[in-house]
Amino acid sequence: MAHEALGPPLRETLSRWEREQAHLKTSVIDWDTEAWQRDSDFAGLHRVGGVDISFIKGDDVRACASLVVLSYPELEVLYEECQMVNLTAPYVSGFLAFREVPFLVDAIQRLQKKEPSLMPQVLLVDGNGVLHHRGFGVACHTGILTDLPCIGVAKKLLQVDGLKNDDLHKEKIQHLKMGGDAFPLMADSGTILGMALKSHSKSSKPLYVSVGHKVSLGAAVRLIQACCRYRIPEPIRQAASVRSTLQVAVPAHCQDHQHQSCCEQ
Repeated sequence: MAHEALGPPLRETLSRWEREQAHLKTSVIDWDTEAWQRDSDFAGLHRVGGVDISFIKGDDVRACASLVVLSYPELEVLYEECQMVNLTAPYVSGFLAFREVPFLVDAIQRLQKKEPSLMPQVLLVDGNGVLHHRGFGVACHTGILTDLPCIGVAKKLLQVDGLKNDDLHKEKIQHLKMGGDAFPLMADSGTILGMALKSHSKSSKPLYVSVGHKVSLGAAVRLIQACCRYRIPEPIRQAASVRSTLQVAVPAHCQDHQHQSCCEQ
């Protein structure tokens, strides 16, 4: 979307957001910072988090922000929380983080205060990391603001920097035969922005994995594969499950209160 086509207030907001993204992007670390990331079996990794935020059905403002922490390698739920939130920032492609990340950061901060021993050692984010219009997606933004290793996991290909969901891309997907098979997402700039990963042998659609913060792409892909019982990695799948429960029946006492906890544990 060209900024010139927008009204002055939104145009100014997007310009400010672009500057903030550019500033925060300089702090992204795209290599392994933790010892467990360099171990072939992720020895030392005990807690993996997943976050998900999505709208209540029929409402484009009220949403559920979910955080789940699972044990690793058992992938059993240690902590889960969902919050009703009001997403008041405008939705503009490429700026999703400014709409969603504050609520994800709030969830991490609440966990830090309530149960610091359950803080995740890595966070899987339903969205993109460096695979983004300006190389700074929601997983990068979340990682920088929480100082946690973060991995972006997207269900659809974001078509940026020459990446296209064309016949060639679809042909490459057809060559992914086994769970764990993957191919790099090479941009026109020559940069590898992520990997298309066949996360489960029975899945016909890949996941698009990208670095968020404080992890290498290789470790990110290995961990996503290790966390998949089905197509979607368990931390994100469980976070979405918490959200789905809330979408079916929003507790009455939550309906009129912004940021009111609905199912904390």
